[in-house]
Amino acid sequence: MESKKTALFEVHQKLNAKMVAFAGYMMPIQYEGILAEHKRVRSTVGLFDVSHMGEFMVKGPNSLDFLQNLTVNDVSKLNVGEVQYSAMCYENGGIVDDLLIYRLPDHYMVVVNASNLQKDFDWMEQHLMDGVTLTNDSEKYCLLALQGPDSLKVLSALTDDKIDQMAFYTIIEGSVAGVPAFISRTGYTGEFGFEIGIAPDNAVAVWQGLMEAGKPYDIAPIGLGARDTLRLEMKYCLYGNDIDATTHPLEAGLGWITKLKKGDFIGREKIVAAKKAGLKRKLVCLKFADRAFPRHGYKIFAGDEEIGAVTSGTVSPMLNQGIAMAYVAKKWAGVDSVVNVEIRKKRMSATVVKPPFYVKPE
Repeated sequence: MESKKTALFEVHQKLNAKMVAFAGYMMPIQYEGILAEHKRVRSTVGLFDVSHMGEFMVKGPNSLDFLQNLTVNDVSKLNVGEVQYSAMCYENGGIVDDLLIYRLPDHYMVVVNASNLQKDFDWMEQHLMDGVTLTNDSEKYCLLALQGPDSLKVLSALTDDKIDQMAFYTIIEGSVAGVPAFISRTGYTGEFGFEIGIAPDNAVAVWQGLMEAGKPYDIAPIGLGARDTLRLEMKYCLYGNDIDATTHPLEAGLGWITKLKKGDFIGREKIVAAKKAGLKRKLVCLKFADRAFPRHGYKIFAGDEEIGAVTSGTVSPMLNQGIAMAYVAKKWAGVDSVVNVEIRKKRMSATVVKPPFYVKPE
């Protein structure tokens, strides 16, 4: 099946991006290079095309009940203009996907991972209730992520909306470069930033407008490669690596979004049972003393005992040392625990550390 192209495909080609098939789309993995792009976002500002993400609209009088049943967080706490990080679970407590729920004036928008788009929609449709309309509006939006310390200055040049007053995890419906847009104070990098949803017909003009406004701040286009290293430095989970149908929210460190007291939801019973029984493993952060490059699936040992596996790993561009997220047996999940990761048939020492890996200097 041929990969789809976002409205910015030709823009990426002109910028000599390395394009690869990802989640059904041809997407830019890198332009100048992952290391330079990563540091650009941490230091000034970068612009991402994340139009492969999925946008579902949930409307109708029973929308709240529908989303409460489907997701682990408490949707009733959302006021208009607020955004919530959450997840959907299977009946066994395994994770269907992690997602964002946006509370708009007369409906909810759910943004899901590109790789799970159809699976998520089918799951939601399967649990649809009377008084709810669910639509997949993904083709109606291009999503741009403007991330980095100077992102406010760049976006302010293209909008009259009061974006300087936006709190983290809020959304407004306004305009950017003279076209309708939703603007949210969200991102997947750990930096100050915005995500901007626009019609595909307007994507090129808005992209070019942002790139022009960003010139004084050394803006650069950023690929999905740097997006991955940026999120990993913050210990943000990636579906398919750190969370999936075989992991439940508590062992994944997502207890903070799992509201077991809000009432029933799909998977709650099994998650409660797992909590009572005691967690057998936990998702931890591992830091290496040097530039070791841990990869997904690498085995972890304590002595001769195999105790877990790496889920995501890289050499941190900001720390210049190996970092990884991994599931390990609970006995070895405490901060300062020392374990050994098998990298190319050699076992290398790593220490469990508190997240995030990277903390911006004051």
